Amino acid sequence: MYQKEILENGIRIVSEEIPFANSVALGVWVRTGSRNEDEDNQGVSHFLEHLLFKGTTRRTARQIAEELEAVGGVINAFTTKEYTCFYSRVLAEHLDLAIDVLSDMFFNSLLAPEDIEKEKRVILEEIKMYEDSPDELIHDLFARTIWPGHPLGRAILGTYETVAALNRDLIYRYYQEQYNCANIVLAAAGKFNTSELIVKLEASFGRQRRPGKAAQFHPPVNRAATSMQVKDTEQVQICLGVPGLAQDDPAIYAVQALNNILGGGLSSRLFQLIREERALAYSVYSYHAGFGDSGLFTVYAGTSPDNYRQVVQLVLEELASLKNNGVTEEELKRTKDQIRGNLLLGQESVSQRMSRLGKTEVSFGRVITAEEVIERLNQVTRDDVQALAQRLFRPEYLSLTALGPEVEPLDLAAIASSAGL
Repeated sequence: MYQKEILENGIRIVSEEIPFANSVALGVWVRTGSRNEDEDNQGVSHFLEHLLFKGTTRRTARQIAEELEAVGGVINAFTTKEYTCFYSRVLAEHLDLAIDVLSDMFFNSLLAPEDIEKEKRVILEEIKMYEDSPDELIHDLFARTIWPGHPLGRAILGTYETVAALNRDLIYRYYQEQYNCANIVLAAAGKFNTSELIVKLEASFGRQRRPGKAAQFHPPVNRAATSMQVKDTEQVQICLGVPGLAQDDPAIYAVQALNNILGGGLSSRLFQLIREERALAYSVYSYHAGFGDSGLFTVYAGTSPDNYRQVVQLVLEELASLKNNGVTEEELKRTKDQIRGNLLLGQESVSQRMSRLGKTEVSFGRVITAEEVIERLNQVTRDDVQALAQRLFRPEYLSLTALGPEVEPLDLAAIASSAGL
């Protein structure tokens, strides 16, 4: 069972003791990401994530990297569109060190001008590397196709121009406003005593007073469009999809089942049809990305230019089949068992348990346990899945983005019609 405490300054703590574990995973989750940025400071969330590793009033960047690694631990961070996470995993005997390093980074970082200029060069190289990875780049291009001009349609890394223009004043202002106590969740899972953990976190995080500024969001306006970006590659990267569900939509569990059946694994319809039966792609899958007030349901495939139209046709035929015919009882049972198995296997990892605690608390204001997910998923029926497919897979919602060698433009509406969508 997990425990939840709220410190006097508003920072939330969610924790789960696992007595049989040897380690502890500790995460500092902040409800801020690229969605909190405006057009002029794109990439600042990710930039700030990097900067907190570059030295504090007590530690150099090298010491931050070495102190936890020296005892066999790990420390890292990541930025998403709606939250940022700094985390560490250590043996239980080194929990105090992990707390000290993370809190030091979080509240005492120098954000030195020389570090900003140095890290700017690193991140610009990261952007170049990302743009040289078409199978990753295509997903950002697809979000931009559906949500042009909206923060959710922008790349988390920012652009070359916006990152190059970032300065200390802008970064520090963003840090003070967004890394406020109301936005912070501390999540821990592993071998510890909860009462002792809270005392330690109170001593290191509870003293801070940072009121910050409440974020104001507006949902994106969905656009159905087809776009093609020419790039000198061997394959055409394809993203085809529709607007999805907000993460708190009642049908979110049905979308998990729908996605898993369509393209969520090796036994999925798309993998079996496009890769195993037709040999048209090495990589083909689907995914649903849910945000606070919106979402994207996407099918991805990488294929040769000669097979571009055929792959799009086959994907649309599968969407039409789900919409018109639904799923079988066997498919639904298999996908429920698969999701349940993945969730319960993940529970064997203290890092996975910490991530579930932190992610759900920072996103929903409460912890959603694996057991709750399984219970809700078990309530999903075949009618629920088909009704959701009928809600999402409508021709007027379809968007397509392609990246690679120039190919003949597709009439997506005509192909969808011929596919029975």
